[in-house]
Amino acid sequence: MTESHRVDPALTAGNRQSLAAYQAAHFLWQVTDRVGTITLNRPERKNPLTFDAYAELRDLFYRLKYADDVAAVVITGGGGNFCSGGDVHEIIGPLIRLKAPELLMFTRMTGDLVKHMRGCPQPIVAAIDGVCAGAGAIIAMSSDLRLGTARCKTAFLFNRVGLAGCDMGACAMLPRIIGQGRASELLYTGRTLGGEEGERWGFFNRLCAPEALAAEAATLAADLVAGPTFANGITKTMLQQEWAMSIEQAIEAEAQAQALCMLTQDFSRAYNAFVAKQKPIFQGN
Repeated sequence: MTESHRVDPALTAGNRQSLAAYQAAHFLWQVTDRVGTITLNRPERKNPLTFDAYAELRDLFYRLKYADDVAAVVITGGGGNFCSGGDVHEIIGPLIRLKAPELLMFTRMTGDLVKHMRGCPQPIVAAIDGVCAGAGAIIAMSSDLRLGTARCKTAFLFNRVGLAGCDMGACAMLPRIIGQGRASELLYTGRTLGGEEGERWGFFNRLCAPEALAAEAATLAADLVAGPTFANGITKTMLQQEWAMSIEQAIEAEAQAQALCMLTQDFSRAYNAFVAKQKPIFQGN
């Protein structure tokens, strides 16, 4: 069993770091022009996750909070599929032999992956093709934007293996994306959501041709990087935090957040560019 998350002393507040040279052990990672790309890369098995892959993803998204050279993230899968979920032999088999304290350690660890995906300031673009099931569907759900293909097969499979649909935040997040009734249907039945249906339901922002998916995801991420990245991080934070706020609390929180953004040089750059009838060049500060 992977150890529970420990805060790396090197990641204390204010200690920014580069992730361009980070060497991932359980997936592919590269940084190009401030876009970090995660590729789940076990194509012969449709990219399932192992205990170690879960933990490394969790830790990478935690580190992204402190990264100074990554302003957007793309997550995708190799070989024409996104992710088939937890590896049946390497995760599900061992889980049935564990006792309650160890099982809770595992479920908290997988939940921490979602927390860190939602907690990092970088917008996350999921580029989804083929199978997107179980934990793969959760990773897609936890991303900020989802590009899919018509041949996508998304399924929250927990019900089909005798588990509740309330896994890794699904009962909180999925209804906010596609609505309570539709989320209930997927979580109660575990049925597959096709690509075109997923776009109609709002799970996918848009569909792409399979051969164009990677390029469109990269372009979208590049557009985000070219924007006011500090302000985008504030937007992501508020989208997350306002779920638990009243309207009055949200309006006050947004007033404070927007006032902070008005202190940035990007805000001044946008005004000066407008006056000069030019396109602003944002620098994230």
